[in-house]
Amino acid sequence: MSFIEMKDRAFTLIELLVVISIIGILISISLFGIGNARKSSRDAKRKSDLETIRSALEMYKADVGGYPANAPDPGHPLQYQDNEYLASWPEDPLPARSYAYYSNQVTYTVCAALETDTRLEAKCTDMNCGEDVTCSYAVENP
Repeated sequence: MSFIEMKDRAFTLIELLVVISIIGILISISLFGIGNARKSSRDAKRKSDLETIRSALEMYKADVGGYPANAPDPGHPLQYQDNEYLASWPEDPLPARSYAYYSNQVTYTVCAALETDTRLEAKCTDMNCGEDVTCSYAVENP
């Protein structure tokens, strides 16, 4: 095989730049899509956590006759005497955020700040879900 034949089989600089540009565009588009999927995933976890808390609070009320005045610290159980209703109070998936809890022992509201749906619920307007984060999703007693 001669040098001329080998030269014809190589890529030009323009061809390489075009391929690298296309790959870069595809990677940036996929990273943008993954970011939105992560936000949706964290929001689904928040909603699931709030439903778990609701269930535990209802069991607590059935045994005690009212809701707890304050939520346990994140990571600590919701319990009364020997009964444990929630092994550990859930934490928000993002460290700078938290779930807000309000109770007058007759009713309760638990709020979270969603990332993909920022419409504010009236039940959460006075509650803070972290540093400069307004709560936007709530569950309350049935």
